[in-house]
Amino acid sequence: QVQLVESGGGLVQPGGSLRLSCAASGSISGRYPMGWHRQAPGAQREMVATYTGPYTKNYADSVKGRFAISRDYAKNTLYLQMNSLKAEDTAVYYCMVQGYWGQGTQVTVSS
Repeated sequence: QVQLVESGGGLVQPGGSLRLSCAASGSISGRYPMGWHRQAPGAQREMVATYTGPYTKNYADSVKGRFAISRDYAKNTLYLQMNSLKAEDTAVYYCMVQGYWGQGTQVTVSS
């Protein structure tokens, strides 16, 4: 079992950037899939960016070229760098590692 705690969400203007972090209670090395999902009000949870293997990253079409997933095994932490944010990126962002979920962090993009 692994516990996940997201941080880094907040309010940002359109075009701005945020970096989300997901700190795990234990090692995440090799624990695929691992990644980020999001859920907007009234919508289903959707995949944003995921590692499905050591060198394989998948991104939702809507975030390609703007978001980047990364990890630091030494810190047991997963990251999501989000650039050129749009209003439609507003959602609760969840970290997931091998089926375990964090509690989510709110990202609001608004002027």
